[in-house]
Amino acid sequence: MAHGISSDQRAALAEKHRQALAQSAGGTRRERLRLTALRLAGQRYRRRQPSADTLPRRILVIRPDHLGDLLFATPALHALRRRFPDASITALVGSWGVSVLSVNNDIDELLTCPFPGFTRQAKGSPVAPYSLLRSEARRLAALHFDLAIILRFDHWWGAWLAAEARVPRRIGYDVPSTSPFLTTAVSYVPGRHEVAQNMDLVMAEYGSSGSITDAGEPGKLRFPVSPADEETAGDLLRGKSADDRLLVAIHPGSGASVKRWRTEAWIALSRALIEQHGAQVVFTGSAGEAELIDPVVAALQENDSLAGSVCSLAGLTDLGTLAAVYRRCALVVGPDSGPLHLAVAVSTPTIHLYGPVDRRTFGPWGDPGRHVVLTSDWPCIPCNRLDWPDETLAEHGCVRDAMVDDVIAAAARLLA
Repeated sequence: MAHGISSDQRAALAEKHRQALAQSAGGTRRERLRLTALRLAGQRYRRRQPSADTLPRRILVIRPDHLGDLLFATPALHALRRRFPDASITALVGSWGVSVLSVNNDIDELLTCPFPGFTRQAKGSPVAPYSLLRSEARRLAALHFDLAIILRFDHWWGAWLAAEARVPRRIGYDVPSTSPFLTTAVSYVPGRHEVAQNMDLVMAEYGSSGSITDAGEPGKLRFPVSPADEETAGDLLRGKSADDRLLVAIHPGSGASVKRWRTEAWIALSRALIEQHGAQVVFTGSAGEAELIDPVVAALQENDSLAGSVCSLAGLTDLGTLAAVYRRCALVVGPDSGPLHLAVAVSTPTIHLYGPVDRRTFGPWGDPGRHVVLTSDWPCIPCNRLDWPDETLAEHGCVRDAMVDDVIAAAARLLA
C-alpha cells in the first residue's frame, strides 16, 4: 500500500486514465471542425516568400506561455541573436511574461498580447479571439516584420496572427493546426526536449543549429540577476534566516493541482533537511500559494528544535528577487513548475517532482547530475494531461505518491 492505494488499485486507475486519454486522442467533433476551418483559412495567405539567401532585418518571435516555457525559449533567442547580430528582434509575449524577458539581452523590443487561452481567466465571447487577432494583426503589420517564428508547437492562433499581419516568412512546427499558416513547417519530434526543438526551429532555412544531443548543450537557460535583486534578496533573507546556515528552498506550488505533493511529505522532507544537514529551509511561492506553505511551516514551528530553521517568503518576492534568493541556495526542491526552471537558470542544483508531464520534453534543461527528476511508480506516467477535474484528483497520485525517502536521498547526494 502507498498512501492508502494498493499497487493493484493504481494499476486499475492507470488503465482507466489511459482509456480516457485514448478516447479523446482523435479530438472532439468541435476540434475536428476547427481544424477544417483552420485549413480553409490558411488558404487565404500566399506562400511566396523571399529567398532564404535574404537575411531577415526585423524578426518577430511569438511565445504565449508562462515562466517555464519562456525560460526554455531563452537559448533559442540567444542562438537567434548570434546568427543575426544586426537584426532587430522583437518578442511577443503575454503581460505575464514581461518580467521573464524584460531583462533578456538577446531581444531589442518586447511587445505584449493577451493571448486567448493563456490569460488564466474565464473564457469570454467565442468571437473575441478572432476580433483580437484582427486588431493585433493590424498593429503588427505596421511594424513591417519580415520573419515571424512561432515557438509554441500548437499555437495556431499565433501562426494565423503572423499570416494576417502579412509577415512574408513564417516559421513554425509542422502540426495540422499550425502549418496552414506557415511558409516553412519544421518537424516537431515527440519526446525531444522543448529547448532543442526551439533551437532547431530558429535556425530553420538560415543555417543549422547543429546536433543537440546533451541536455546541457549548446546553451543554458538565461535569466540575469541584477545587483538590485541581489540586495533585495539579501535584505529579505537577513530578516528571515541565519546568515551562516546552509540554505535550501522549497517551492511547493505548481500551475496544476495534479502536480502537487502531500503536505505531510513536505514536513518530513523539511525535518530531514534540518536535522541531517543543518539546513535553513525557506519556502517560496506567490501570496496565493501561502495556503500550501502555511500548514507546513506551522507544523514545523510547533517543534522548538525546528522552529528557528524554517520560514516562508510567500508573496514577498518578485521574479528577480526570487531568482536572487535561489542563487544563494544550495538546493531548490519542488514539483514541475516555472520557479524550478528559474532555479536551473541561475545554476542552483534542483530536485523536480514530475508526474503527468513528460520529463523528456519539459524536464529540467541542464546537467542531470545537478538537476534530478523523481516520480512515483504510477504506470500511466506521463499522460501530459493537467486538467483532470478536481473531484478526481484522489485518483491521480503520480506526483502525490512520490516517496519521501527518494527525495531525501537525492537531496543528500546534491548537498554532499
